[in-house]
Amino acid sequence: MRHLTHLKYIDVVAREGSIRKAADRLAITSTALNRRILGLEDEIGSPIFERLPSGVRLNAAGELFIQHIRLQMNDLSRILSQISDLSGERRGHVAISVCAEMLGDFLPEQIGRYRDEHQAVSFDVMQHDAEAGLAALNQYDADIALIYAPLLPSDVTLAATVSQPLIAQMHHTHPLAQKQSLSIEDMMAYPVIVPRGKDGIRGQIDIGCARKSVKFAEMIMADNFAFMQHYICHEMAISLQITFSLHRLANDNTEQMLVSRPIKEGEFPNGVAHIAHLRGRTLPVAAARFLDQIVAALHLLYPDDAT
Repeated sequence: MRHLTHLKYIDVVAREGSIRKAADRLAITSTALNRRILGLEDEIGSPIFERLPSGVRLNAAGELFIQHIRLQMNDLSRILSQISDLSGERRGHVAISVCAEMLGDFLPEQIGRYRDEHQAVSFDVMQHDAEAGLAALNQYDADIALIYAPLLPSDVTLAATVSQPLIAQMHHTHPLAQKQSLSIEDMMAYPVIVPRGKDGIRGQIDIGCARKSVKFAEMIMADNFAFMQHYICHEMAISLQITFSLHRLANDNTEQMLVSRPIKEGEFPNGVAHIAHLRGRTLPVAAARFLDQIVAALHLLYPDDAT
């Protein structure tokens, strides 16, 4: 499989955008790596990289060739995984792209459950926004993507979707903790901690406020949902989240101090959590089996909302 090693080198150069950086990552000299690229370009009969002052980038021929490389590498991974299954010992690697909104307890629990039975399978979990998650699927950087977005393009296959209404979380002494459900007007008098950006949960919040022509008087913005949960232990603030983003806190006493309340229907639009993979791609056995597991788990957790 020596030729596949050479193809992997090209893939790394394309991702790094620099022969020097790729050589450092591959633990070979820049001269040796450049020589291999030139030899491959000579075999193909065309350059595949543009040489720039800042590094290299794929040209049109290179874009075509890199897709061939990634298909080859994916096929090899799938075949090796199937061969491993023949011996009764599942091996392999599962690469997962996940939005911040879906980095709660669900994914760690599912990976732990899978590795209890298949400890030879390794995992790579990468946090991406929706756009980067789709790019990771298309570039074969991720086998599976957990994406929180209203719609996905047609080049992905949806293994499962789950409707996610917003919920309000707060300290148990918060004045609104006694209410059974909350409206936007109820929350206007209190600090609200929300995600940064404009998509996902933040998009749901902005749409709900725009419908009523209101704006929360004071907001705290953060990128980390675990931080949001911890922060509301220190101020009479409200964290707007979805059930997917909830974490069990390390301190059980702290966790017991928090309460979650539903928000009245129609105040904010529901979001949609997707489990997706690239359309037309045959996943390696380990990734395919893990996908089956998390889809089944979602249907158990959300029997009325998962499709």
